[in-house]
Amino acid sequence: MIINKSSGEGNCIAEILSVINILQRNACPDNCLESCDRPTLGGGDNCLICNTRPVQIFTCLGNGVPFSMPTNKDLVTVCSNPEEITDNSECCSSVFRIEKIEGNCATFRVLAPNPNHKNKLPFIGTNSFFTFNLDCACAIRCLSDTFVECI
Repeated sequence: MIINKSSGEGNCIAEILSVINILQRNACPDNCLESCDRPTLGGGDNCLICNTRPVQIFTCLGNGVPFSMPTNKDLVTVCSNPEEITDNSECCSSVFRIEKIEGNCATFRVLAPNPNHKNKLPFIGTNSFFTFNLDCACAIRCLSDTFVECI
């Protein structure tokens, strides 16, 4: 987990997400250190070349619960309430793929758990996107690199 320490020069989370975004666009099979900003996306047991470094976002007021969003753009569900996440776990996800960075704003794609348990890939891409002000993020958690189809 990377903790946001404001240095006055920019947003460290925005900088890390920018690196992840570039790496995803230039996916490479080399394996490196297991940190969020490791220089390449790695291949693994599940894929020959990974194209996504899934992340979770933690807000300063989230009490240690990852930020979550609906997996369907037409769904009117509030996912940031932990009780509601439990009741609607199939409708919400706290795992995202960075798609674009502009200043301190990032656009993410919501990733959903793969419902096909025979498939070894853990996530599927959804058509649900959101823009997040990175000044509101205090930490990110990177999950294992993976391949997400149709990205």
